[in-house]
Amino acid sequence: MTTRLYNAKILNKDMSITPNGAMLIENGVITKICEHFCKKDCDATFETDIDCGGNLLIPSFKNAHTHSAMTFLRSRADDLPLQEWLFEQVFPQEAKLNAEHIYAFTKLAILEYLAGGTTAAFDMYFEPESVASAAKDMGFRIIMCGSANNFGTTPTLMRDFYEKYRNSHELVNYQLGFHAEYTNSIENMKAIAEMAQSYKAPVFTHMSETAREHAECVERHGKTPSALFEELGLWNHGGGVFHAVHVTDMDINALARNHVWVVSNPGSNLKLASGIAPLCKMKKQGVNIALGTDGPASNNALSMFREMHLACTLQKHSCNDAAACPALNALEWATAGSAEPMGLPDCDCLEVGKKADIVLIDLNRPSMRPFNNIVKNIVYSGDTSCVKMTMVAGKIRYKDGEFLLPGGESAENIIEKAESLMNDFA
Repeated sequence: MTTRLYNAKILNKDMSITPNGAMLIENGVITKICEHFCKKDCDATFETDIDCGGNLLIPSFKNAHTHSAMTFLRSRADDLPLQEWLFEQVFPQEAKLNAEHIYAFTKLAILEYLAGGTTAAFDMYFEPESVASAAKDMGFRIIMCGSANNFGTTPTLMRDFYEKYRNSHELVNYQLGFHAEYTNSIENMKAIAEMAQSYKAPVFTHMSETAREHAECVERHGKTPSALFEELGLWNHGGGVFHAVHVTDMDINALARNHVWVVSNPGSNLKLASGIAPLCKMKKQGVNIALGTDGPASNNALSMFREMHLACTLQKHSCNDAAACPALNALEWATAGSAEPMGLPDCDCLEVGKKADIVLIDLNRPSMRPFNNIVKNIVYSGDTSCVKMTMVAGKIRYKDGEFLLPGGESAENIIEKAESLMNDFA
């Protein structure tokens, strides 16, 4: 399949913008980028030929931490602190879920991702068969993160999932992970560390999301979560932590030393009053940063635009410095930065040889004008309404308000099915 995108501004890897370029795509891969419209290509035949109307092509957003199927809890368990929210509301409702629910509610989330310019999600949930099927049926990238814990997915079961789903499909992959320190025994974590060593694989987990979680880990083990994980060998091959709000200088040094990514979720952390992660401090000390939304039960949106804006503005507030965390940082964290820990280095930017996971930003939206600085407009004044087109692996999945899904399934049918299943949670 061949596609030409022309008459387009193009966001380059260094965040500069090509003012009037063209891009050729073959079999889902970018094969040519022209800094000026390629007249010699005018007579060529393309299966899909799109005039971008002077709008901006950017690498797609990658949501580096989420729980997609939790759409069923959107606006259902709000206005509670994390521990009460999780143990008194979320876990009891999740106990009612089955494979059909997770498939349907994940598809609902994917609609929101696509409409917001997100082409891949790092999804921590159970029933991986349902999650993988939903992604494949929607033409969406999903990287499933292991969620080993004391009361559900055992390390042994996670190993089975890892063997089955890693690199199992162009759009589906799997990474080792566990829910958190406070939901896992030392035996569990040791088993996961051994597994990581045998596969030479990274490990991902929630860490230091709240002050209470951090303090209780110190009470249990005499050390912070980062010190515990390092001691157990969980990070011998790198990995990532979700949140990292309450971290000490020693924790930050451990993250940098072990090449552990921090996936920040500012919207969820703010809504649950968990705090503000010290992203500028971590970045200065060499920690790599990515962005995610967390799940739709705690955010409640799945918008990477909102996360970018909050990441920047909250750092300015916490650092008491309006110059802290420039917009360029946030856009990089939401695109290339998030692609790396998800294992998607071929989807991080718009270059020849990279996969065509692309978003077309509508520069004719009032919020995108004037063109004083287009990148800053995206971060500070942009929102999901600015997404004109979303392309996954060279295939258009969303364009001008319409979803173009494999098999022709309608968004209306997906929404109606998810809504009907809510009767099971009355």
